[in-house]
Amino acid sequence: MNTVVIICLILPVILVVLYGIIRSYRSRTAVPIPAFLTTLIDHPLRHRFVQPPEKTPARHGIREGMRVLEVGPGRGTYTLAAARAVGESGEVVAIDIDPGLVERLQKRSRDEGITNLEVHIGDACNLEFGEEMFDVVYMITVMGELPDQSAALSEFHRVLREGGILAISELLPDPDYVSSDELMRLVTSNGFRVREEEGNRFYYTLLSEKL
Repeated sequence: MNTVVIICLILPVILVVLYGIIRSYRSRTAVPIPAFLTTLIDHPLRHRFVQPPEKTPARHGIREGMRVLEVGPGRGTYTLAAARAVGESGEVVAIDIDPGLVERLQKRSRDEGITNLEVHIGDACNLEFGEEMFDVVYMITVMGELPDQSAALSEFHRVLREGGILAISELLPDPDYVSSDELMRLVTSNGFRVREEEGNRFYYTLLSEKL
């Protein structure tokens, strides 16, 4: 058996074991992903084959004229797409707990001429917004990073308008991946009604409505 064949056989096993170790560690820590990894995650292959930025706002129920809150925008590729989708009559507010990410996204929005986007340092479990301010709250691969998911969901419920949409997308192989069954249990026990699920086991979006 030559070296190439051996590598091809062993490498997948190593990757699976490494993924299991990382996921186990992340499940015990529930902290935001390090900022330096956001560039790696925001990969062109993801944009092309899994989560096209130009299609994601519609998938999250975002329409022109809406006021939208994003939690954990990362590099902001999907944030800027949402800002374009709501148009001049709408607004997107993005919060992240990492000041460096906030500053970077603020600069990126200025450079790209986006004027209907606000980016702030913020904690999903303690939002500094009034009640019923948003039409949509959305997150992409963030739920598993939250230290108190029920507290965050309670805050999302508070700041959403009546009938507002909570949109959550999850993606494997994110080590903080939350299964759709677990997510349904969380949202329905925190004042939401599941409206629609789209996708598959590896990538899905769950749309829930505030009761």
